[in-house]
Amino acid sequence: MKNFTMAAAFAVLAAPAFAAGHASSQGDAAAGEEQFNRQCVACHVVQDASGEILAGRNAKTAGPNLFAFAGRPVASAEGFRYGDSIAEVGARGDVWTEESFVEYVQNPTDWLRETLEDRRARGKMAYQVREEAQAYDLYAFLSTFTAE
Repeated sequence: MKNFTMAAAFAVLAAPAFAAGHASSQGDAAAGEEQFNRQCVACHVVQDASGEILAGRNAKTAGPNLFAFAGRPVASAEGFRYGDSIAEVGARGDVWTEESFVEYVQNPTDWLRETLEDRRARGKMAYQVREEAQAYDLYAFLSTFTAE
Protein backbone atom coordinates (compact mmCIF):
# COMPACT_ATOMS: atom_id res chain seq x y z
CA MET A 1 0.00 0.00 0.00
CA LYS A 2 2.88 2.34 0.80
CA ASN A 3 4.30 1.91 -2.73
CA PHE A 4 0.91 2.68 -4.25
CA THR A 5 0.62 5.82 -2.11
CA MET A 6 4.08 6.98 -3.17
CA ALA A 7 3.32 6.30 -6.84
CA ALA A 8 0.03 8.18 -6.61
CA ALA A 9 1.74 11.13 -4.91
CA PHE A 10 4.41 11.25 -7.61
CA ALA A 11 1.77 11.17 -10.34
CA VAL A 12 -0.11 14.07 -8.74
CA LEU A 13 3.05 16.12 -8.27
CA ALA A 14 4.30 15.42 -11.80
CA ALA A 15 0.97 16.09 -13.50
CA PRO A 16 1.39 19.89 -13.76
CA ALA A 17 4.71 19.52 -15.60
CA PHE A 18 3.28 17.04 -18.06
CA ALA A 19 0.07 19.02 -18.48
CA ALA A 20 2.01 22.20 -19.17
CA GLY A 21 3.72 20.45 -22.06
CA HIS A 22 7.20 20.93 -20.63
CA ALA A 23 8.21 17.34 -19.88
CA SER A 24 8.39 14.46 -22.29
CA SER A 25 5.93 11.66 -21.79
CA GLN A 26 7.93 9.06 -23.67
CA GLY A 27 11.25 10.35 -24.98
CA ASP A 28 14.79 9.53 -23.87
CA ALA A 29 16.75 12.73 -23.20
CA ALA A 30 20.17 11.04 -23.58
CA ALA A 31 19.20 9.67 -27.00
CA GLY A 32 17.78 13.09 -27.87
CA GLU A 33 21.07 14.75 -27.00
CA GLU A 34 22.92 12.40 -29.37
CA GLN A 35 20.34 13.14 -32.08
CA PHE A 36 20.64 16.90 -31.51
CA ASN A 37 24.43 16.77 -31.69
CA ARG A 38 24.35 14.79 -34.95
CA GLN A 39 21.65 16.66 -36.82
CA CYS A 40 20.25 19.79 -35.22
CA VAL A 41 23.49 21.64 -34.39
CA ALA A 42 23.95 22.56 -38.01
CA CYS A 43 21.14 25.11 -37.60
CA HIS A 44 20.15 25.36 -33.93
CA VAL A 45 21.69 26.30 -30.63
CA VAL A 46 20.44 26.21 -27.04
CA GLN A 47 21.64 29.43 -25.44
CA ASP A 48 20.37 30.79 -22.12
CA ALA A 49 19.58 34.43 -21.33
CA SER A 50 23.12 35.06 -20.06
CA GLY A 51 24.53 33.97 -23.42
CA GLU A 52 25.89 30.61 -22.25
CA ILE A 53 25.77 27.92 -24.94
CA LEU A 54 24.15 24.87 -23.33
CA ALA A 55 23.91 22.75 -26.48
CA GLY A 56 25.03 23.23 -30.04
CA ARG A 57 27.83 25.36 -31.38
CA ASN A 58 28.77 28.93 -30.70
CA ALA A 59 28.08 30.01 -34.26
CA LYS A 60 25.55 31.96 -36.28
CA THR A 61 22.51 29.73 -36.58
CA ALA A 62 20.06 29.28 -39.40
CA GLY A 63 17.29 28.25 -37.00
CA PRO A 64 15.96 29.78 -33.78
CA ASN A 65 17.48 29.33 -30.35
CA LEU A 66 15.73 26.37 -28.71
CA PHE A 67 16.28 27.41 -25.08
CA ALA A 68 13.08 27.06 -23.03
CA PHE A 69 10.98 26.43 -26.14
CA ALA A 70 8.71 23.80 -24.55
CA GLY A 71 5.44 25.43 -23.58
CA ARG A 72 6.25 28.79 -25.12
CA PRO A 73 4.39 30.33 -28.06
CA VAL A 74 5.31 29.07 -31.51
CA ALA A 75 7.63 31.40 -33.45
CA SER A 76 8.58 33.44 -30.40
CA ALA A 77 12.38 33.15 -30.14
CA GLU A 78 13.60 36.70 -29.80
CA GLY A 79 15.55 38.09 -32.72
CA PHE A 80 14.77 35.27 -35.15
CA ARG A 81 13.10 36.00 -38.49
CA TYR A 82 10.44 33.34 -38.96
CA GLY A 83 8.71 32.33 -42.18
CA ASP A 84 5.21 33.64 -42.77
CA SER A 85 3.41 30.34 -42.12
CA ILE A 86 4.96 29.55 -38.76
CA ALA A 87 4.66 33.19 -37.72
CA GLU A 88 0.93 32.90 -38.45
CA VAL A 89 0.69 29.85 -36.15
CA GLY A 90 2.46 31.84 -33.44
CA ALA A 91 0.16 34.84 -33.94
CA ARG A 92 -2.80 32.55 -33.27
CA GLY A 93 -1.38 31.83 -29.82
CA ASP A 94 -0.38 28.19 -30.40
CA VAL A 95 2.34 26.91 -28.05
CA TRP A 96 4.94 24.18 -28.45
CA THR A 97 3.78 20.97 -26.83
CA GLU A 98 5.31 17.55 -27.13
CA GLU A 99 2.65 16.56 -29.66
CA SER A 100 3.07 19.64 -31.85
CA PHE A 101 6.88 19.44 -31.74
CA VAL A 102 6.95 15.74 -32.67
CA GLU A 103 4.59 16.29 -35.60
CA TYR A 104 6.40 19.44 -36.75
CA VAL A 105 9.94 18.03 -36.83
CA GLN A 106 8.81 14.99 -38.80
CA ASN A 107 7.41 17.14 -41.61
CA PRO A 108 7.38 20.90 -41.00
CA THR A 109 5.51 21.89 -44.16
CA ASP A 110 2.80 19.25 -43.76
CA TRP A 111 2.34 20.25 -40.10
CA LEU A 112 1.96 23.90 -41.08
CA ARG A 113 -0.51 23.07 -43.83
CA GLU A 114 -2.63 20.95 -41.49
CA THR A 115 -2.41 23.38 -38.58
CA LEU A 116 -3.34 26.39 -40.70
CA GLU A 117 -5.70 24.46 -42.98
CA ASP A 118 -3.87 26.06 -45.88
CA ARG A 119 -2.40 23.86 -48.61
CA ARG A 120 -0.08 26.72 -49.63
CA ALA A 121 1.58 27.06 -46.21
CA ARG A 122 5.31 26.36 -46.28
CA GLY A 123 8.00 25.78 -43.74
CA LYS A 124 11.58 27.04 -43.93
CA MET A 125 12.98 24.05 -42.04
CA ALA A 126 14.05 21.55 -44.68
CA TYR A 127 15.31 18.82 -42.33
CA GLN A 128 12.86 16.11 -41.23
CA VAL A 129 13.28 13.69 -38.35
CA ARG A 130 12.68 10.28 -39.86
CA GLU A 131 11.45 8.28 -36.88
CA GLU A 132 8.76 9.29 -34.41
CA ALA A 133 10.79 7.85 -31.52
CA GLN A 134 13.69 10.14 -32.44
CA ALA A 135 11.35 13.14 -32.42
CA TYR A 136 10.19 12.22 -28.92
CA ASP A 137 13.82 11.83 -27.84
CA LEU A 138 14.68 15.28 -29.19
CA TYR A 139 11.75 16.79 -27.33
CA ALA A 140 12.83 15.03 -24.12
CA PHE A 141 16.34 16.50 -24.46
CA LEU A 142 15.29 20.00 -25.45
CA SER A 143 12.59 20.21 -22.78
CA THR A 144 15.28 19.87 -20.09
CA PHE A 145 16.40 23.43 -20.88
CA THR A 146 14.02 25.68 -18.96
CA ALA A 147 14.12 29.26 -17.80
CA GLU A 148 12.86 28.26 -14.37
